[in-house]
Amino acid sequence: MPDEIIDVWMQQPNARFMAQPWLETLVRWTGMSRLAPTTAETLDAMDAAGVRLGLLSAWHSPHGVLISNDEVAALVERHPDRFAGIATVDLTDPVGAVREIRRCVRDLGFVGVRVVPWLWNLPPNDRRYYPVYVACVEEDVPFCTQIGHTGPLCPSEPGRPIPYLDEVLLDFPQLVVVGGHVGYPWLPEVLSLATKYPNFYVDTSAYAVHRLPAELVEFLRGRGRTRVLFGSNYPMLTPAQCLKKLDELRLGPEAKECFLGGNARRVFSLPL
Repeated sequence: MPDEIIDVWMQQPNARFMAQPWLETLVRWTGMSRLAPTTAETLDAMDAAGVRLGLLSAWHSPHGVLISNDEVAALVERHPDRFAGIATVDLTDPVGAVREIRRCVRDLGFVGVRVVPWLWNLPPNDRRYYPVYVACVEEDVPFCTQIGHTGPLCPSEPGRPIPYLDEVLLDFPQLVVVGGHVGYPWLPEVLSLATKYPNFYVDTSAYAVHRLPAELVEFLRGRGRTRVLFGSNYPMLTPAQCLKKLDELRLGPEAKECFLGGNARRVFSLPL
């Protein structure tokens, strides 16, 4: 393993988050506990896989906050060498969302913004996202989102890359977008966007790497080695579970370093 692994999609969930009914399918598939892990357990899970830094996501749903930006900021403050923050916003309050992104980036040092489309049942070309995109460009942070089908029993259509993300990337050529959860079953659409747009990236969260679609692995080995980032979606999967069979991908040294940490450091402008 390289000296540095960065996990670009993690959560430090609270009881409110773990009680959400839409987690039921993930609990059934993964056998994960409904009990929120402690911070110590999260750090142990990172250490078990050699993860140097985890990007912790805040979560906001149409019904309110699930994991607040301030909760994430408090964890980052306590463990600045292990965590960085990914902010979230309320799409129904566009002015408040812009102000919150500015606060999180300028005052709290967050390195990105994440909104999960299936949670809102709104594809990313919906007008309610557009103030968020402007704020991300102005603050020079990536917009992180989910692509592909949903694990929870919610509509998958908002995760379809074309036309939704295609339109966003056309409208905001300066916006850096990281699409998490791979994008299955629309891999040809995902890879076409990653080929077409220099600011679109893919992360492998929610997948053990040996279960990644073959098309994505081929992309990662070759022309896409600077465009794919490692993520786990902890605690749904641990980093160790995700990386257990990394050698089966047969990545060259450059592709492995980029995938496990180099791309994340560059895309999120993380300090050396």
